[in-house]
Amino acid sequence: MTYRVPKYSEPKNPIGTVAELFAGVGGFRVGLARAGWKTVYSNQWEPSTKVQHASDVYVANFGPEGHSNEDIATVKEIPTAFDLLVGGFPCQDYSVAKSSNSATGLEGKKGVLWWEILRLVTRHKPKFIFLENVDRLLKSPTSQRGRDFAVMLSTLGNAGYSVEWRVVNAADYGFPQRRIRVFIVATKTSEIPGDTSPSDWIFKDGVLAKSLPVYADDSGVLEVAVPEDPIQASRDFGHGATVSPFGNAGVMMNGQVYTARTRAKSGRLRKVLGDVLVPDSDVPEEFTIAPGRLGEWEYLKGAKAIDRVHKGSGFTYRYSEGSMAFPDLAEKPSRTILTAEGGSTPSRFKHIIRSQDGYRRLMPIELERLSGFPDNWTAPKELAVTDARRAFFIGNALVVGLIDLVGRELANRMKLARP
Repeated sequence: MTYRVPKYSEPKNPIGTVAELFAGVGGFRVGLARAGWKTVYSNQWEPSTKVQHASDVYVANFGPEGHSNEDIATVKEIPTAFDLLVGGFPCQDYSVAKSSNSATGLEGKKGVLWWEILRLVTRHKPKFIFLENVDRLLKSPTSQRGRDFAVMLSTLGNAGYSVEWRVVNAADYGFPQRRIRVFIVATKTSEIPGDTSPSDWIFKDGVLAKSLPVYADDSGVLEVAVPEDPIQASRDFGHGATVSPFGNAGVMMNGQVYTARTRAKSGRLRKVLGDVLVPDSDVPEEFTIAPGRLGEWEYLKGAKAIDRVHKGSGFTYRYSEGSMAFPDLAEKPSRTILTAEGGSTPSRFKHIIRSQDGYRRLMPIELERLSGFPDNWTAPKELAVTDARRAFFIGNALVVGLIDLVGRELANRMKLARP
C-alpha cells in the first residue's frame, strides 16, 4: 500500500503558539500543526536569490498572515506573542568576541544566523525552543572540536534555558528516509524540577526521551566541561582535541553539561522507499533513464580512484570513493535527499530505482512523501515551480513526522504548565 501523508489543516483548538524562523516551505509548521500547535509568525528569506521561491510556496500553502519575507537580521522583534520558537538553521562559524554594542554583550561573525536566533530568544523568552541542524554541528570546527556547540550551550544557559540534544536518524523511527540530523530542545530552567538527574532527563524524562525513545550504550553518562562564558568557550574549547566530547545525546542543566551514547528504540512500523512510489503508469517519460545514458549513472555510482591536482599548490593526490547501491533498493528507506536531487543530469547522489521498463529517477511527489509532506506541497497550483526547484526545497527540508512526534511531547508539557 502506498504511504500517503495527511493533508494539512490548522489545529481547531491549539495547545500553544509558534514562531518559525528559516521556515523554508513550512516543515516545522506542518508537523507541529498535527501535534496541535498554531504558527502565528514565520520568517523565510533567501539572501542569494532575487525571486523568493520558498517564501512564495510558503505563502501559497498557508496564506500571508503572520509571514515575513525579509532578512532576519532586520527583524527587531516578533510582533506576536508565542510559546515555542523553532527553526532549522545552517551550521556556520559561531566564534564570538566581546562587544559593548549588542544586547548580549557578545559579537558573533556577521551573517551567522545563530546570533539572530539568540537575539530573538533573549528578547522574547519563549517557553520552549526547538531547533534542527546537521549533526556536524556537534564536532565543528575541525580546529576546535565541539567549539560551536559549546558556544551555543553557553549562550542558551546564560539566557535561562536548559538544553537537550539528540542525533536522530528518521528511519530509526519508522520513516522512509535515512536522514540524520541533530535536534536541540531548550526549556526554561525554571520549568525543570530541581531534583531531576541528567541521566533521567536523557533516557526517560526529557522531551526527546519521551518523543524519540532510546537505549543507553555501555559508556554511561559523562560530564563535559563547558565554560559559562561564551567568549571563553569560543577561545578555549576543543583545542588539541581530535574528536568532539559531545556524544549523540546529552543535556545541559544548571550550567552543567552531560553527554551519552544512545541507540534508537522504536516500535513504529518501518516504512521504506517502495511505500512512497507512484505506479509506473503515472510516471512521465522525462523521469525515465534513457538506455544510452545508463552507463554514465553506473560509472558515477561505482567505486573509483582518480588522480587530481590541487589548484592552489599543484600537488597531485588520489581521490577515491566507494560504490553506492545501484539501483536504490525499494525495500529499504531511501538515502538522504539532497538539494541536487532534481534534474536529469546523471549524478552520484540522485536516487535511481528500477521500473517496469528499465530505470527512472524519483518524482517530486515521491520526494515529498519521503519527507512527510502532503502530495504536491511544493507545487501550489498558482505557482509555476520546476521539478528541480521542488527537489531543492525537499533537500533543504526536514522529516515532518519527527517534528510531529516531538511537538506532541511539547504539547503535553504545555498542558501540564496550565493552571
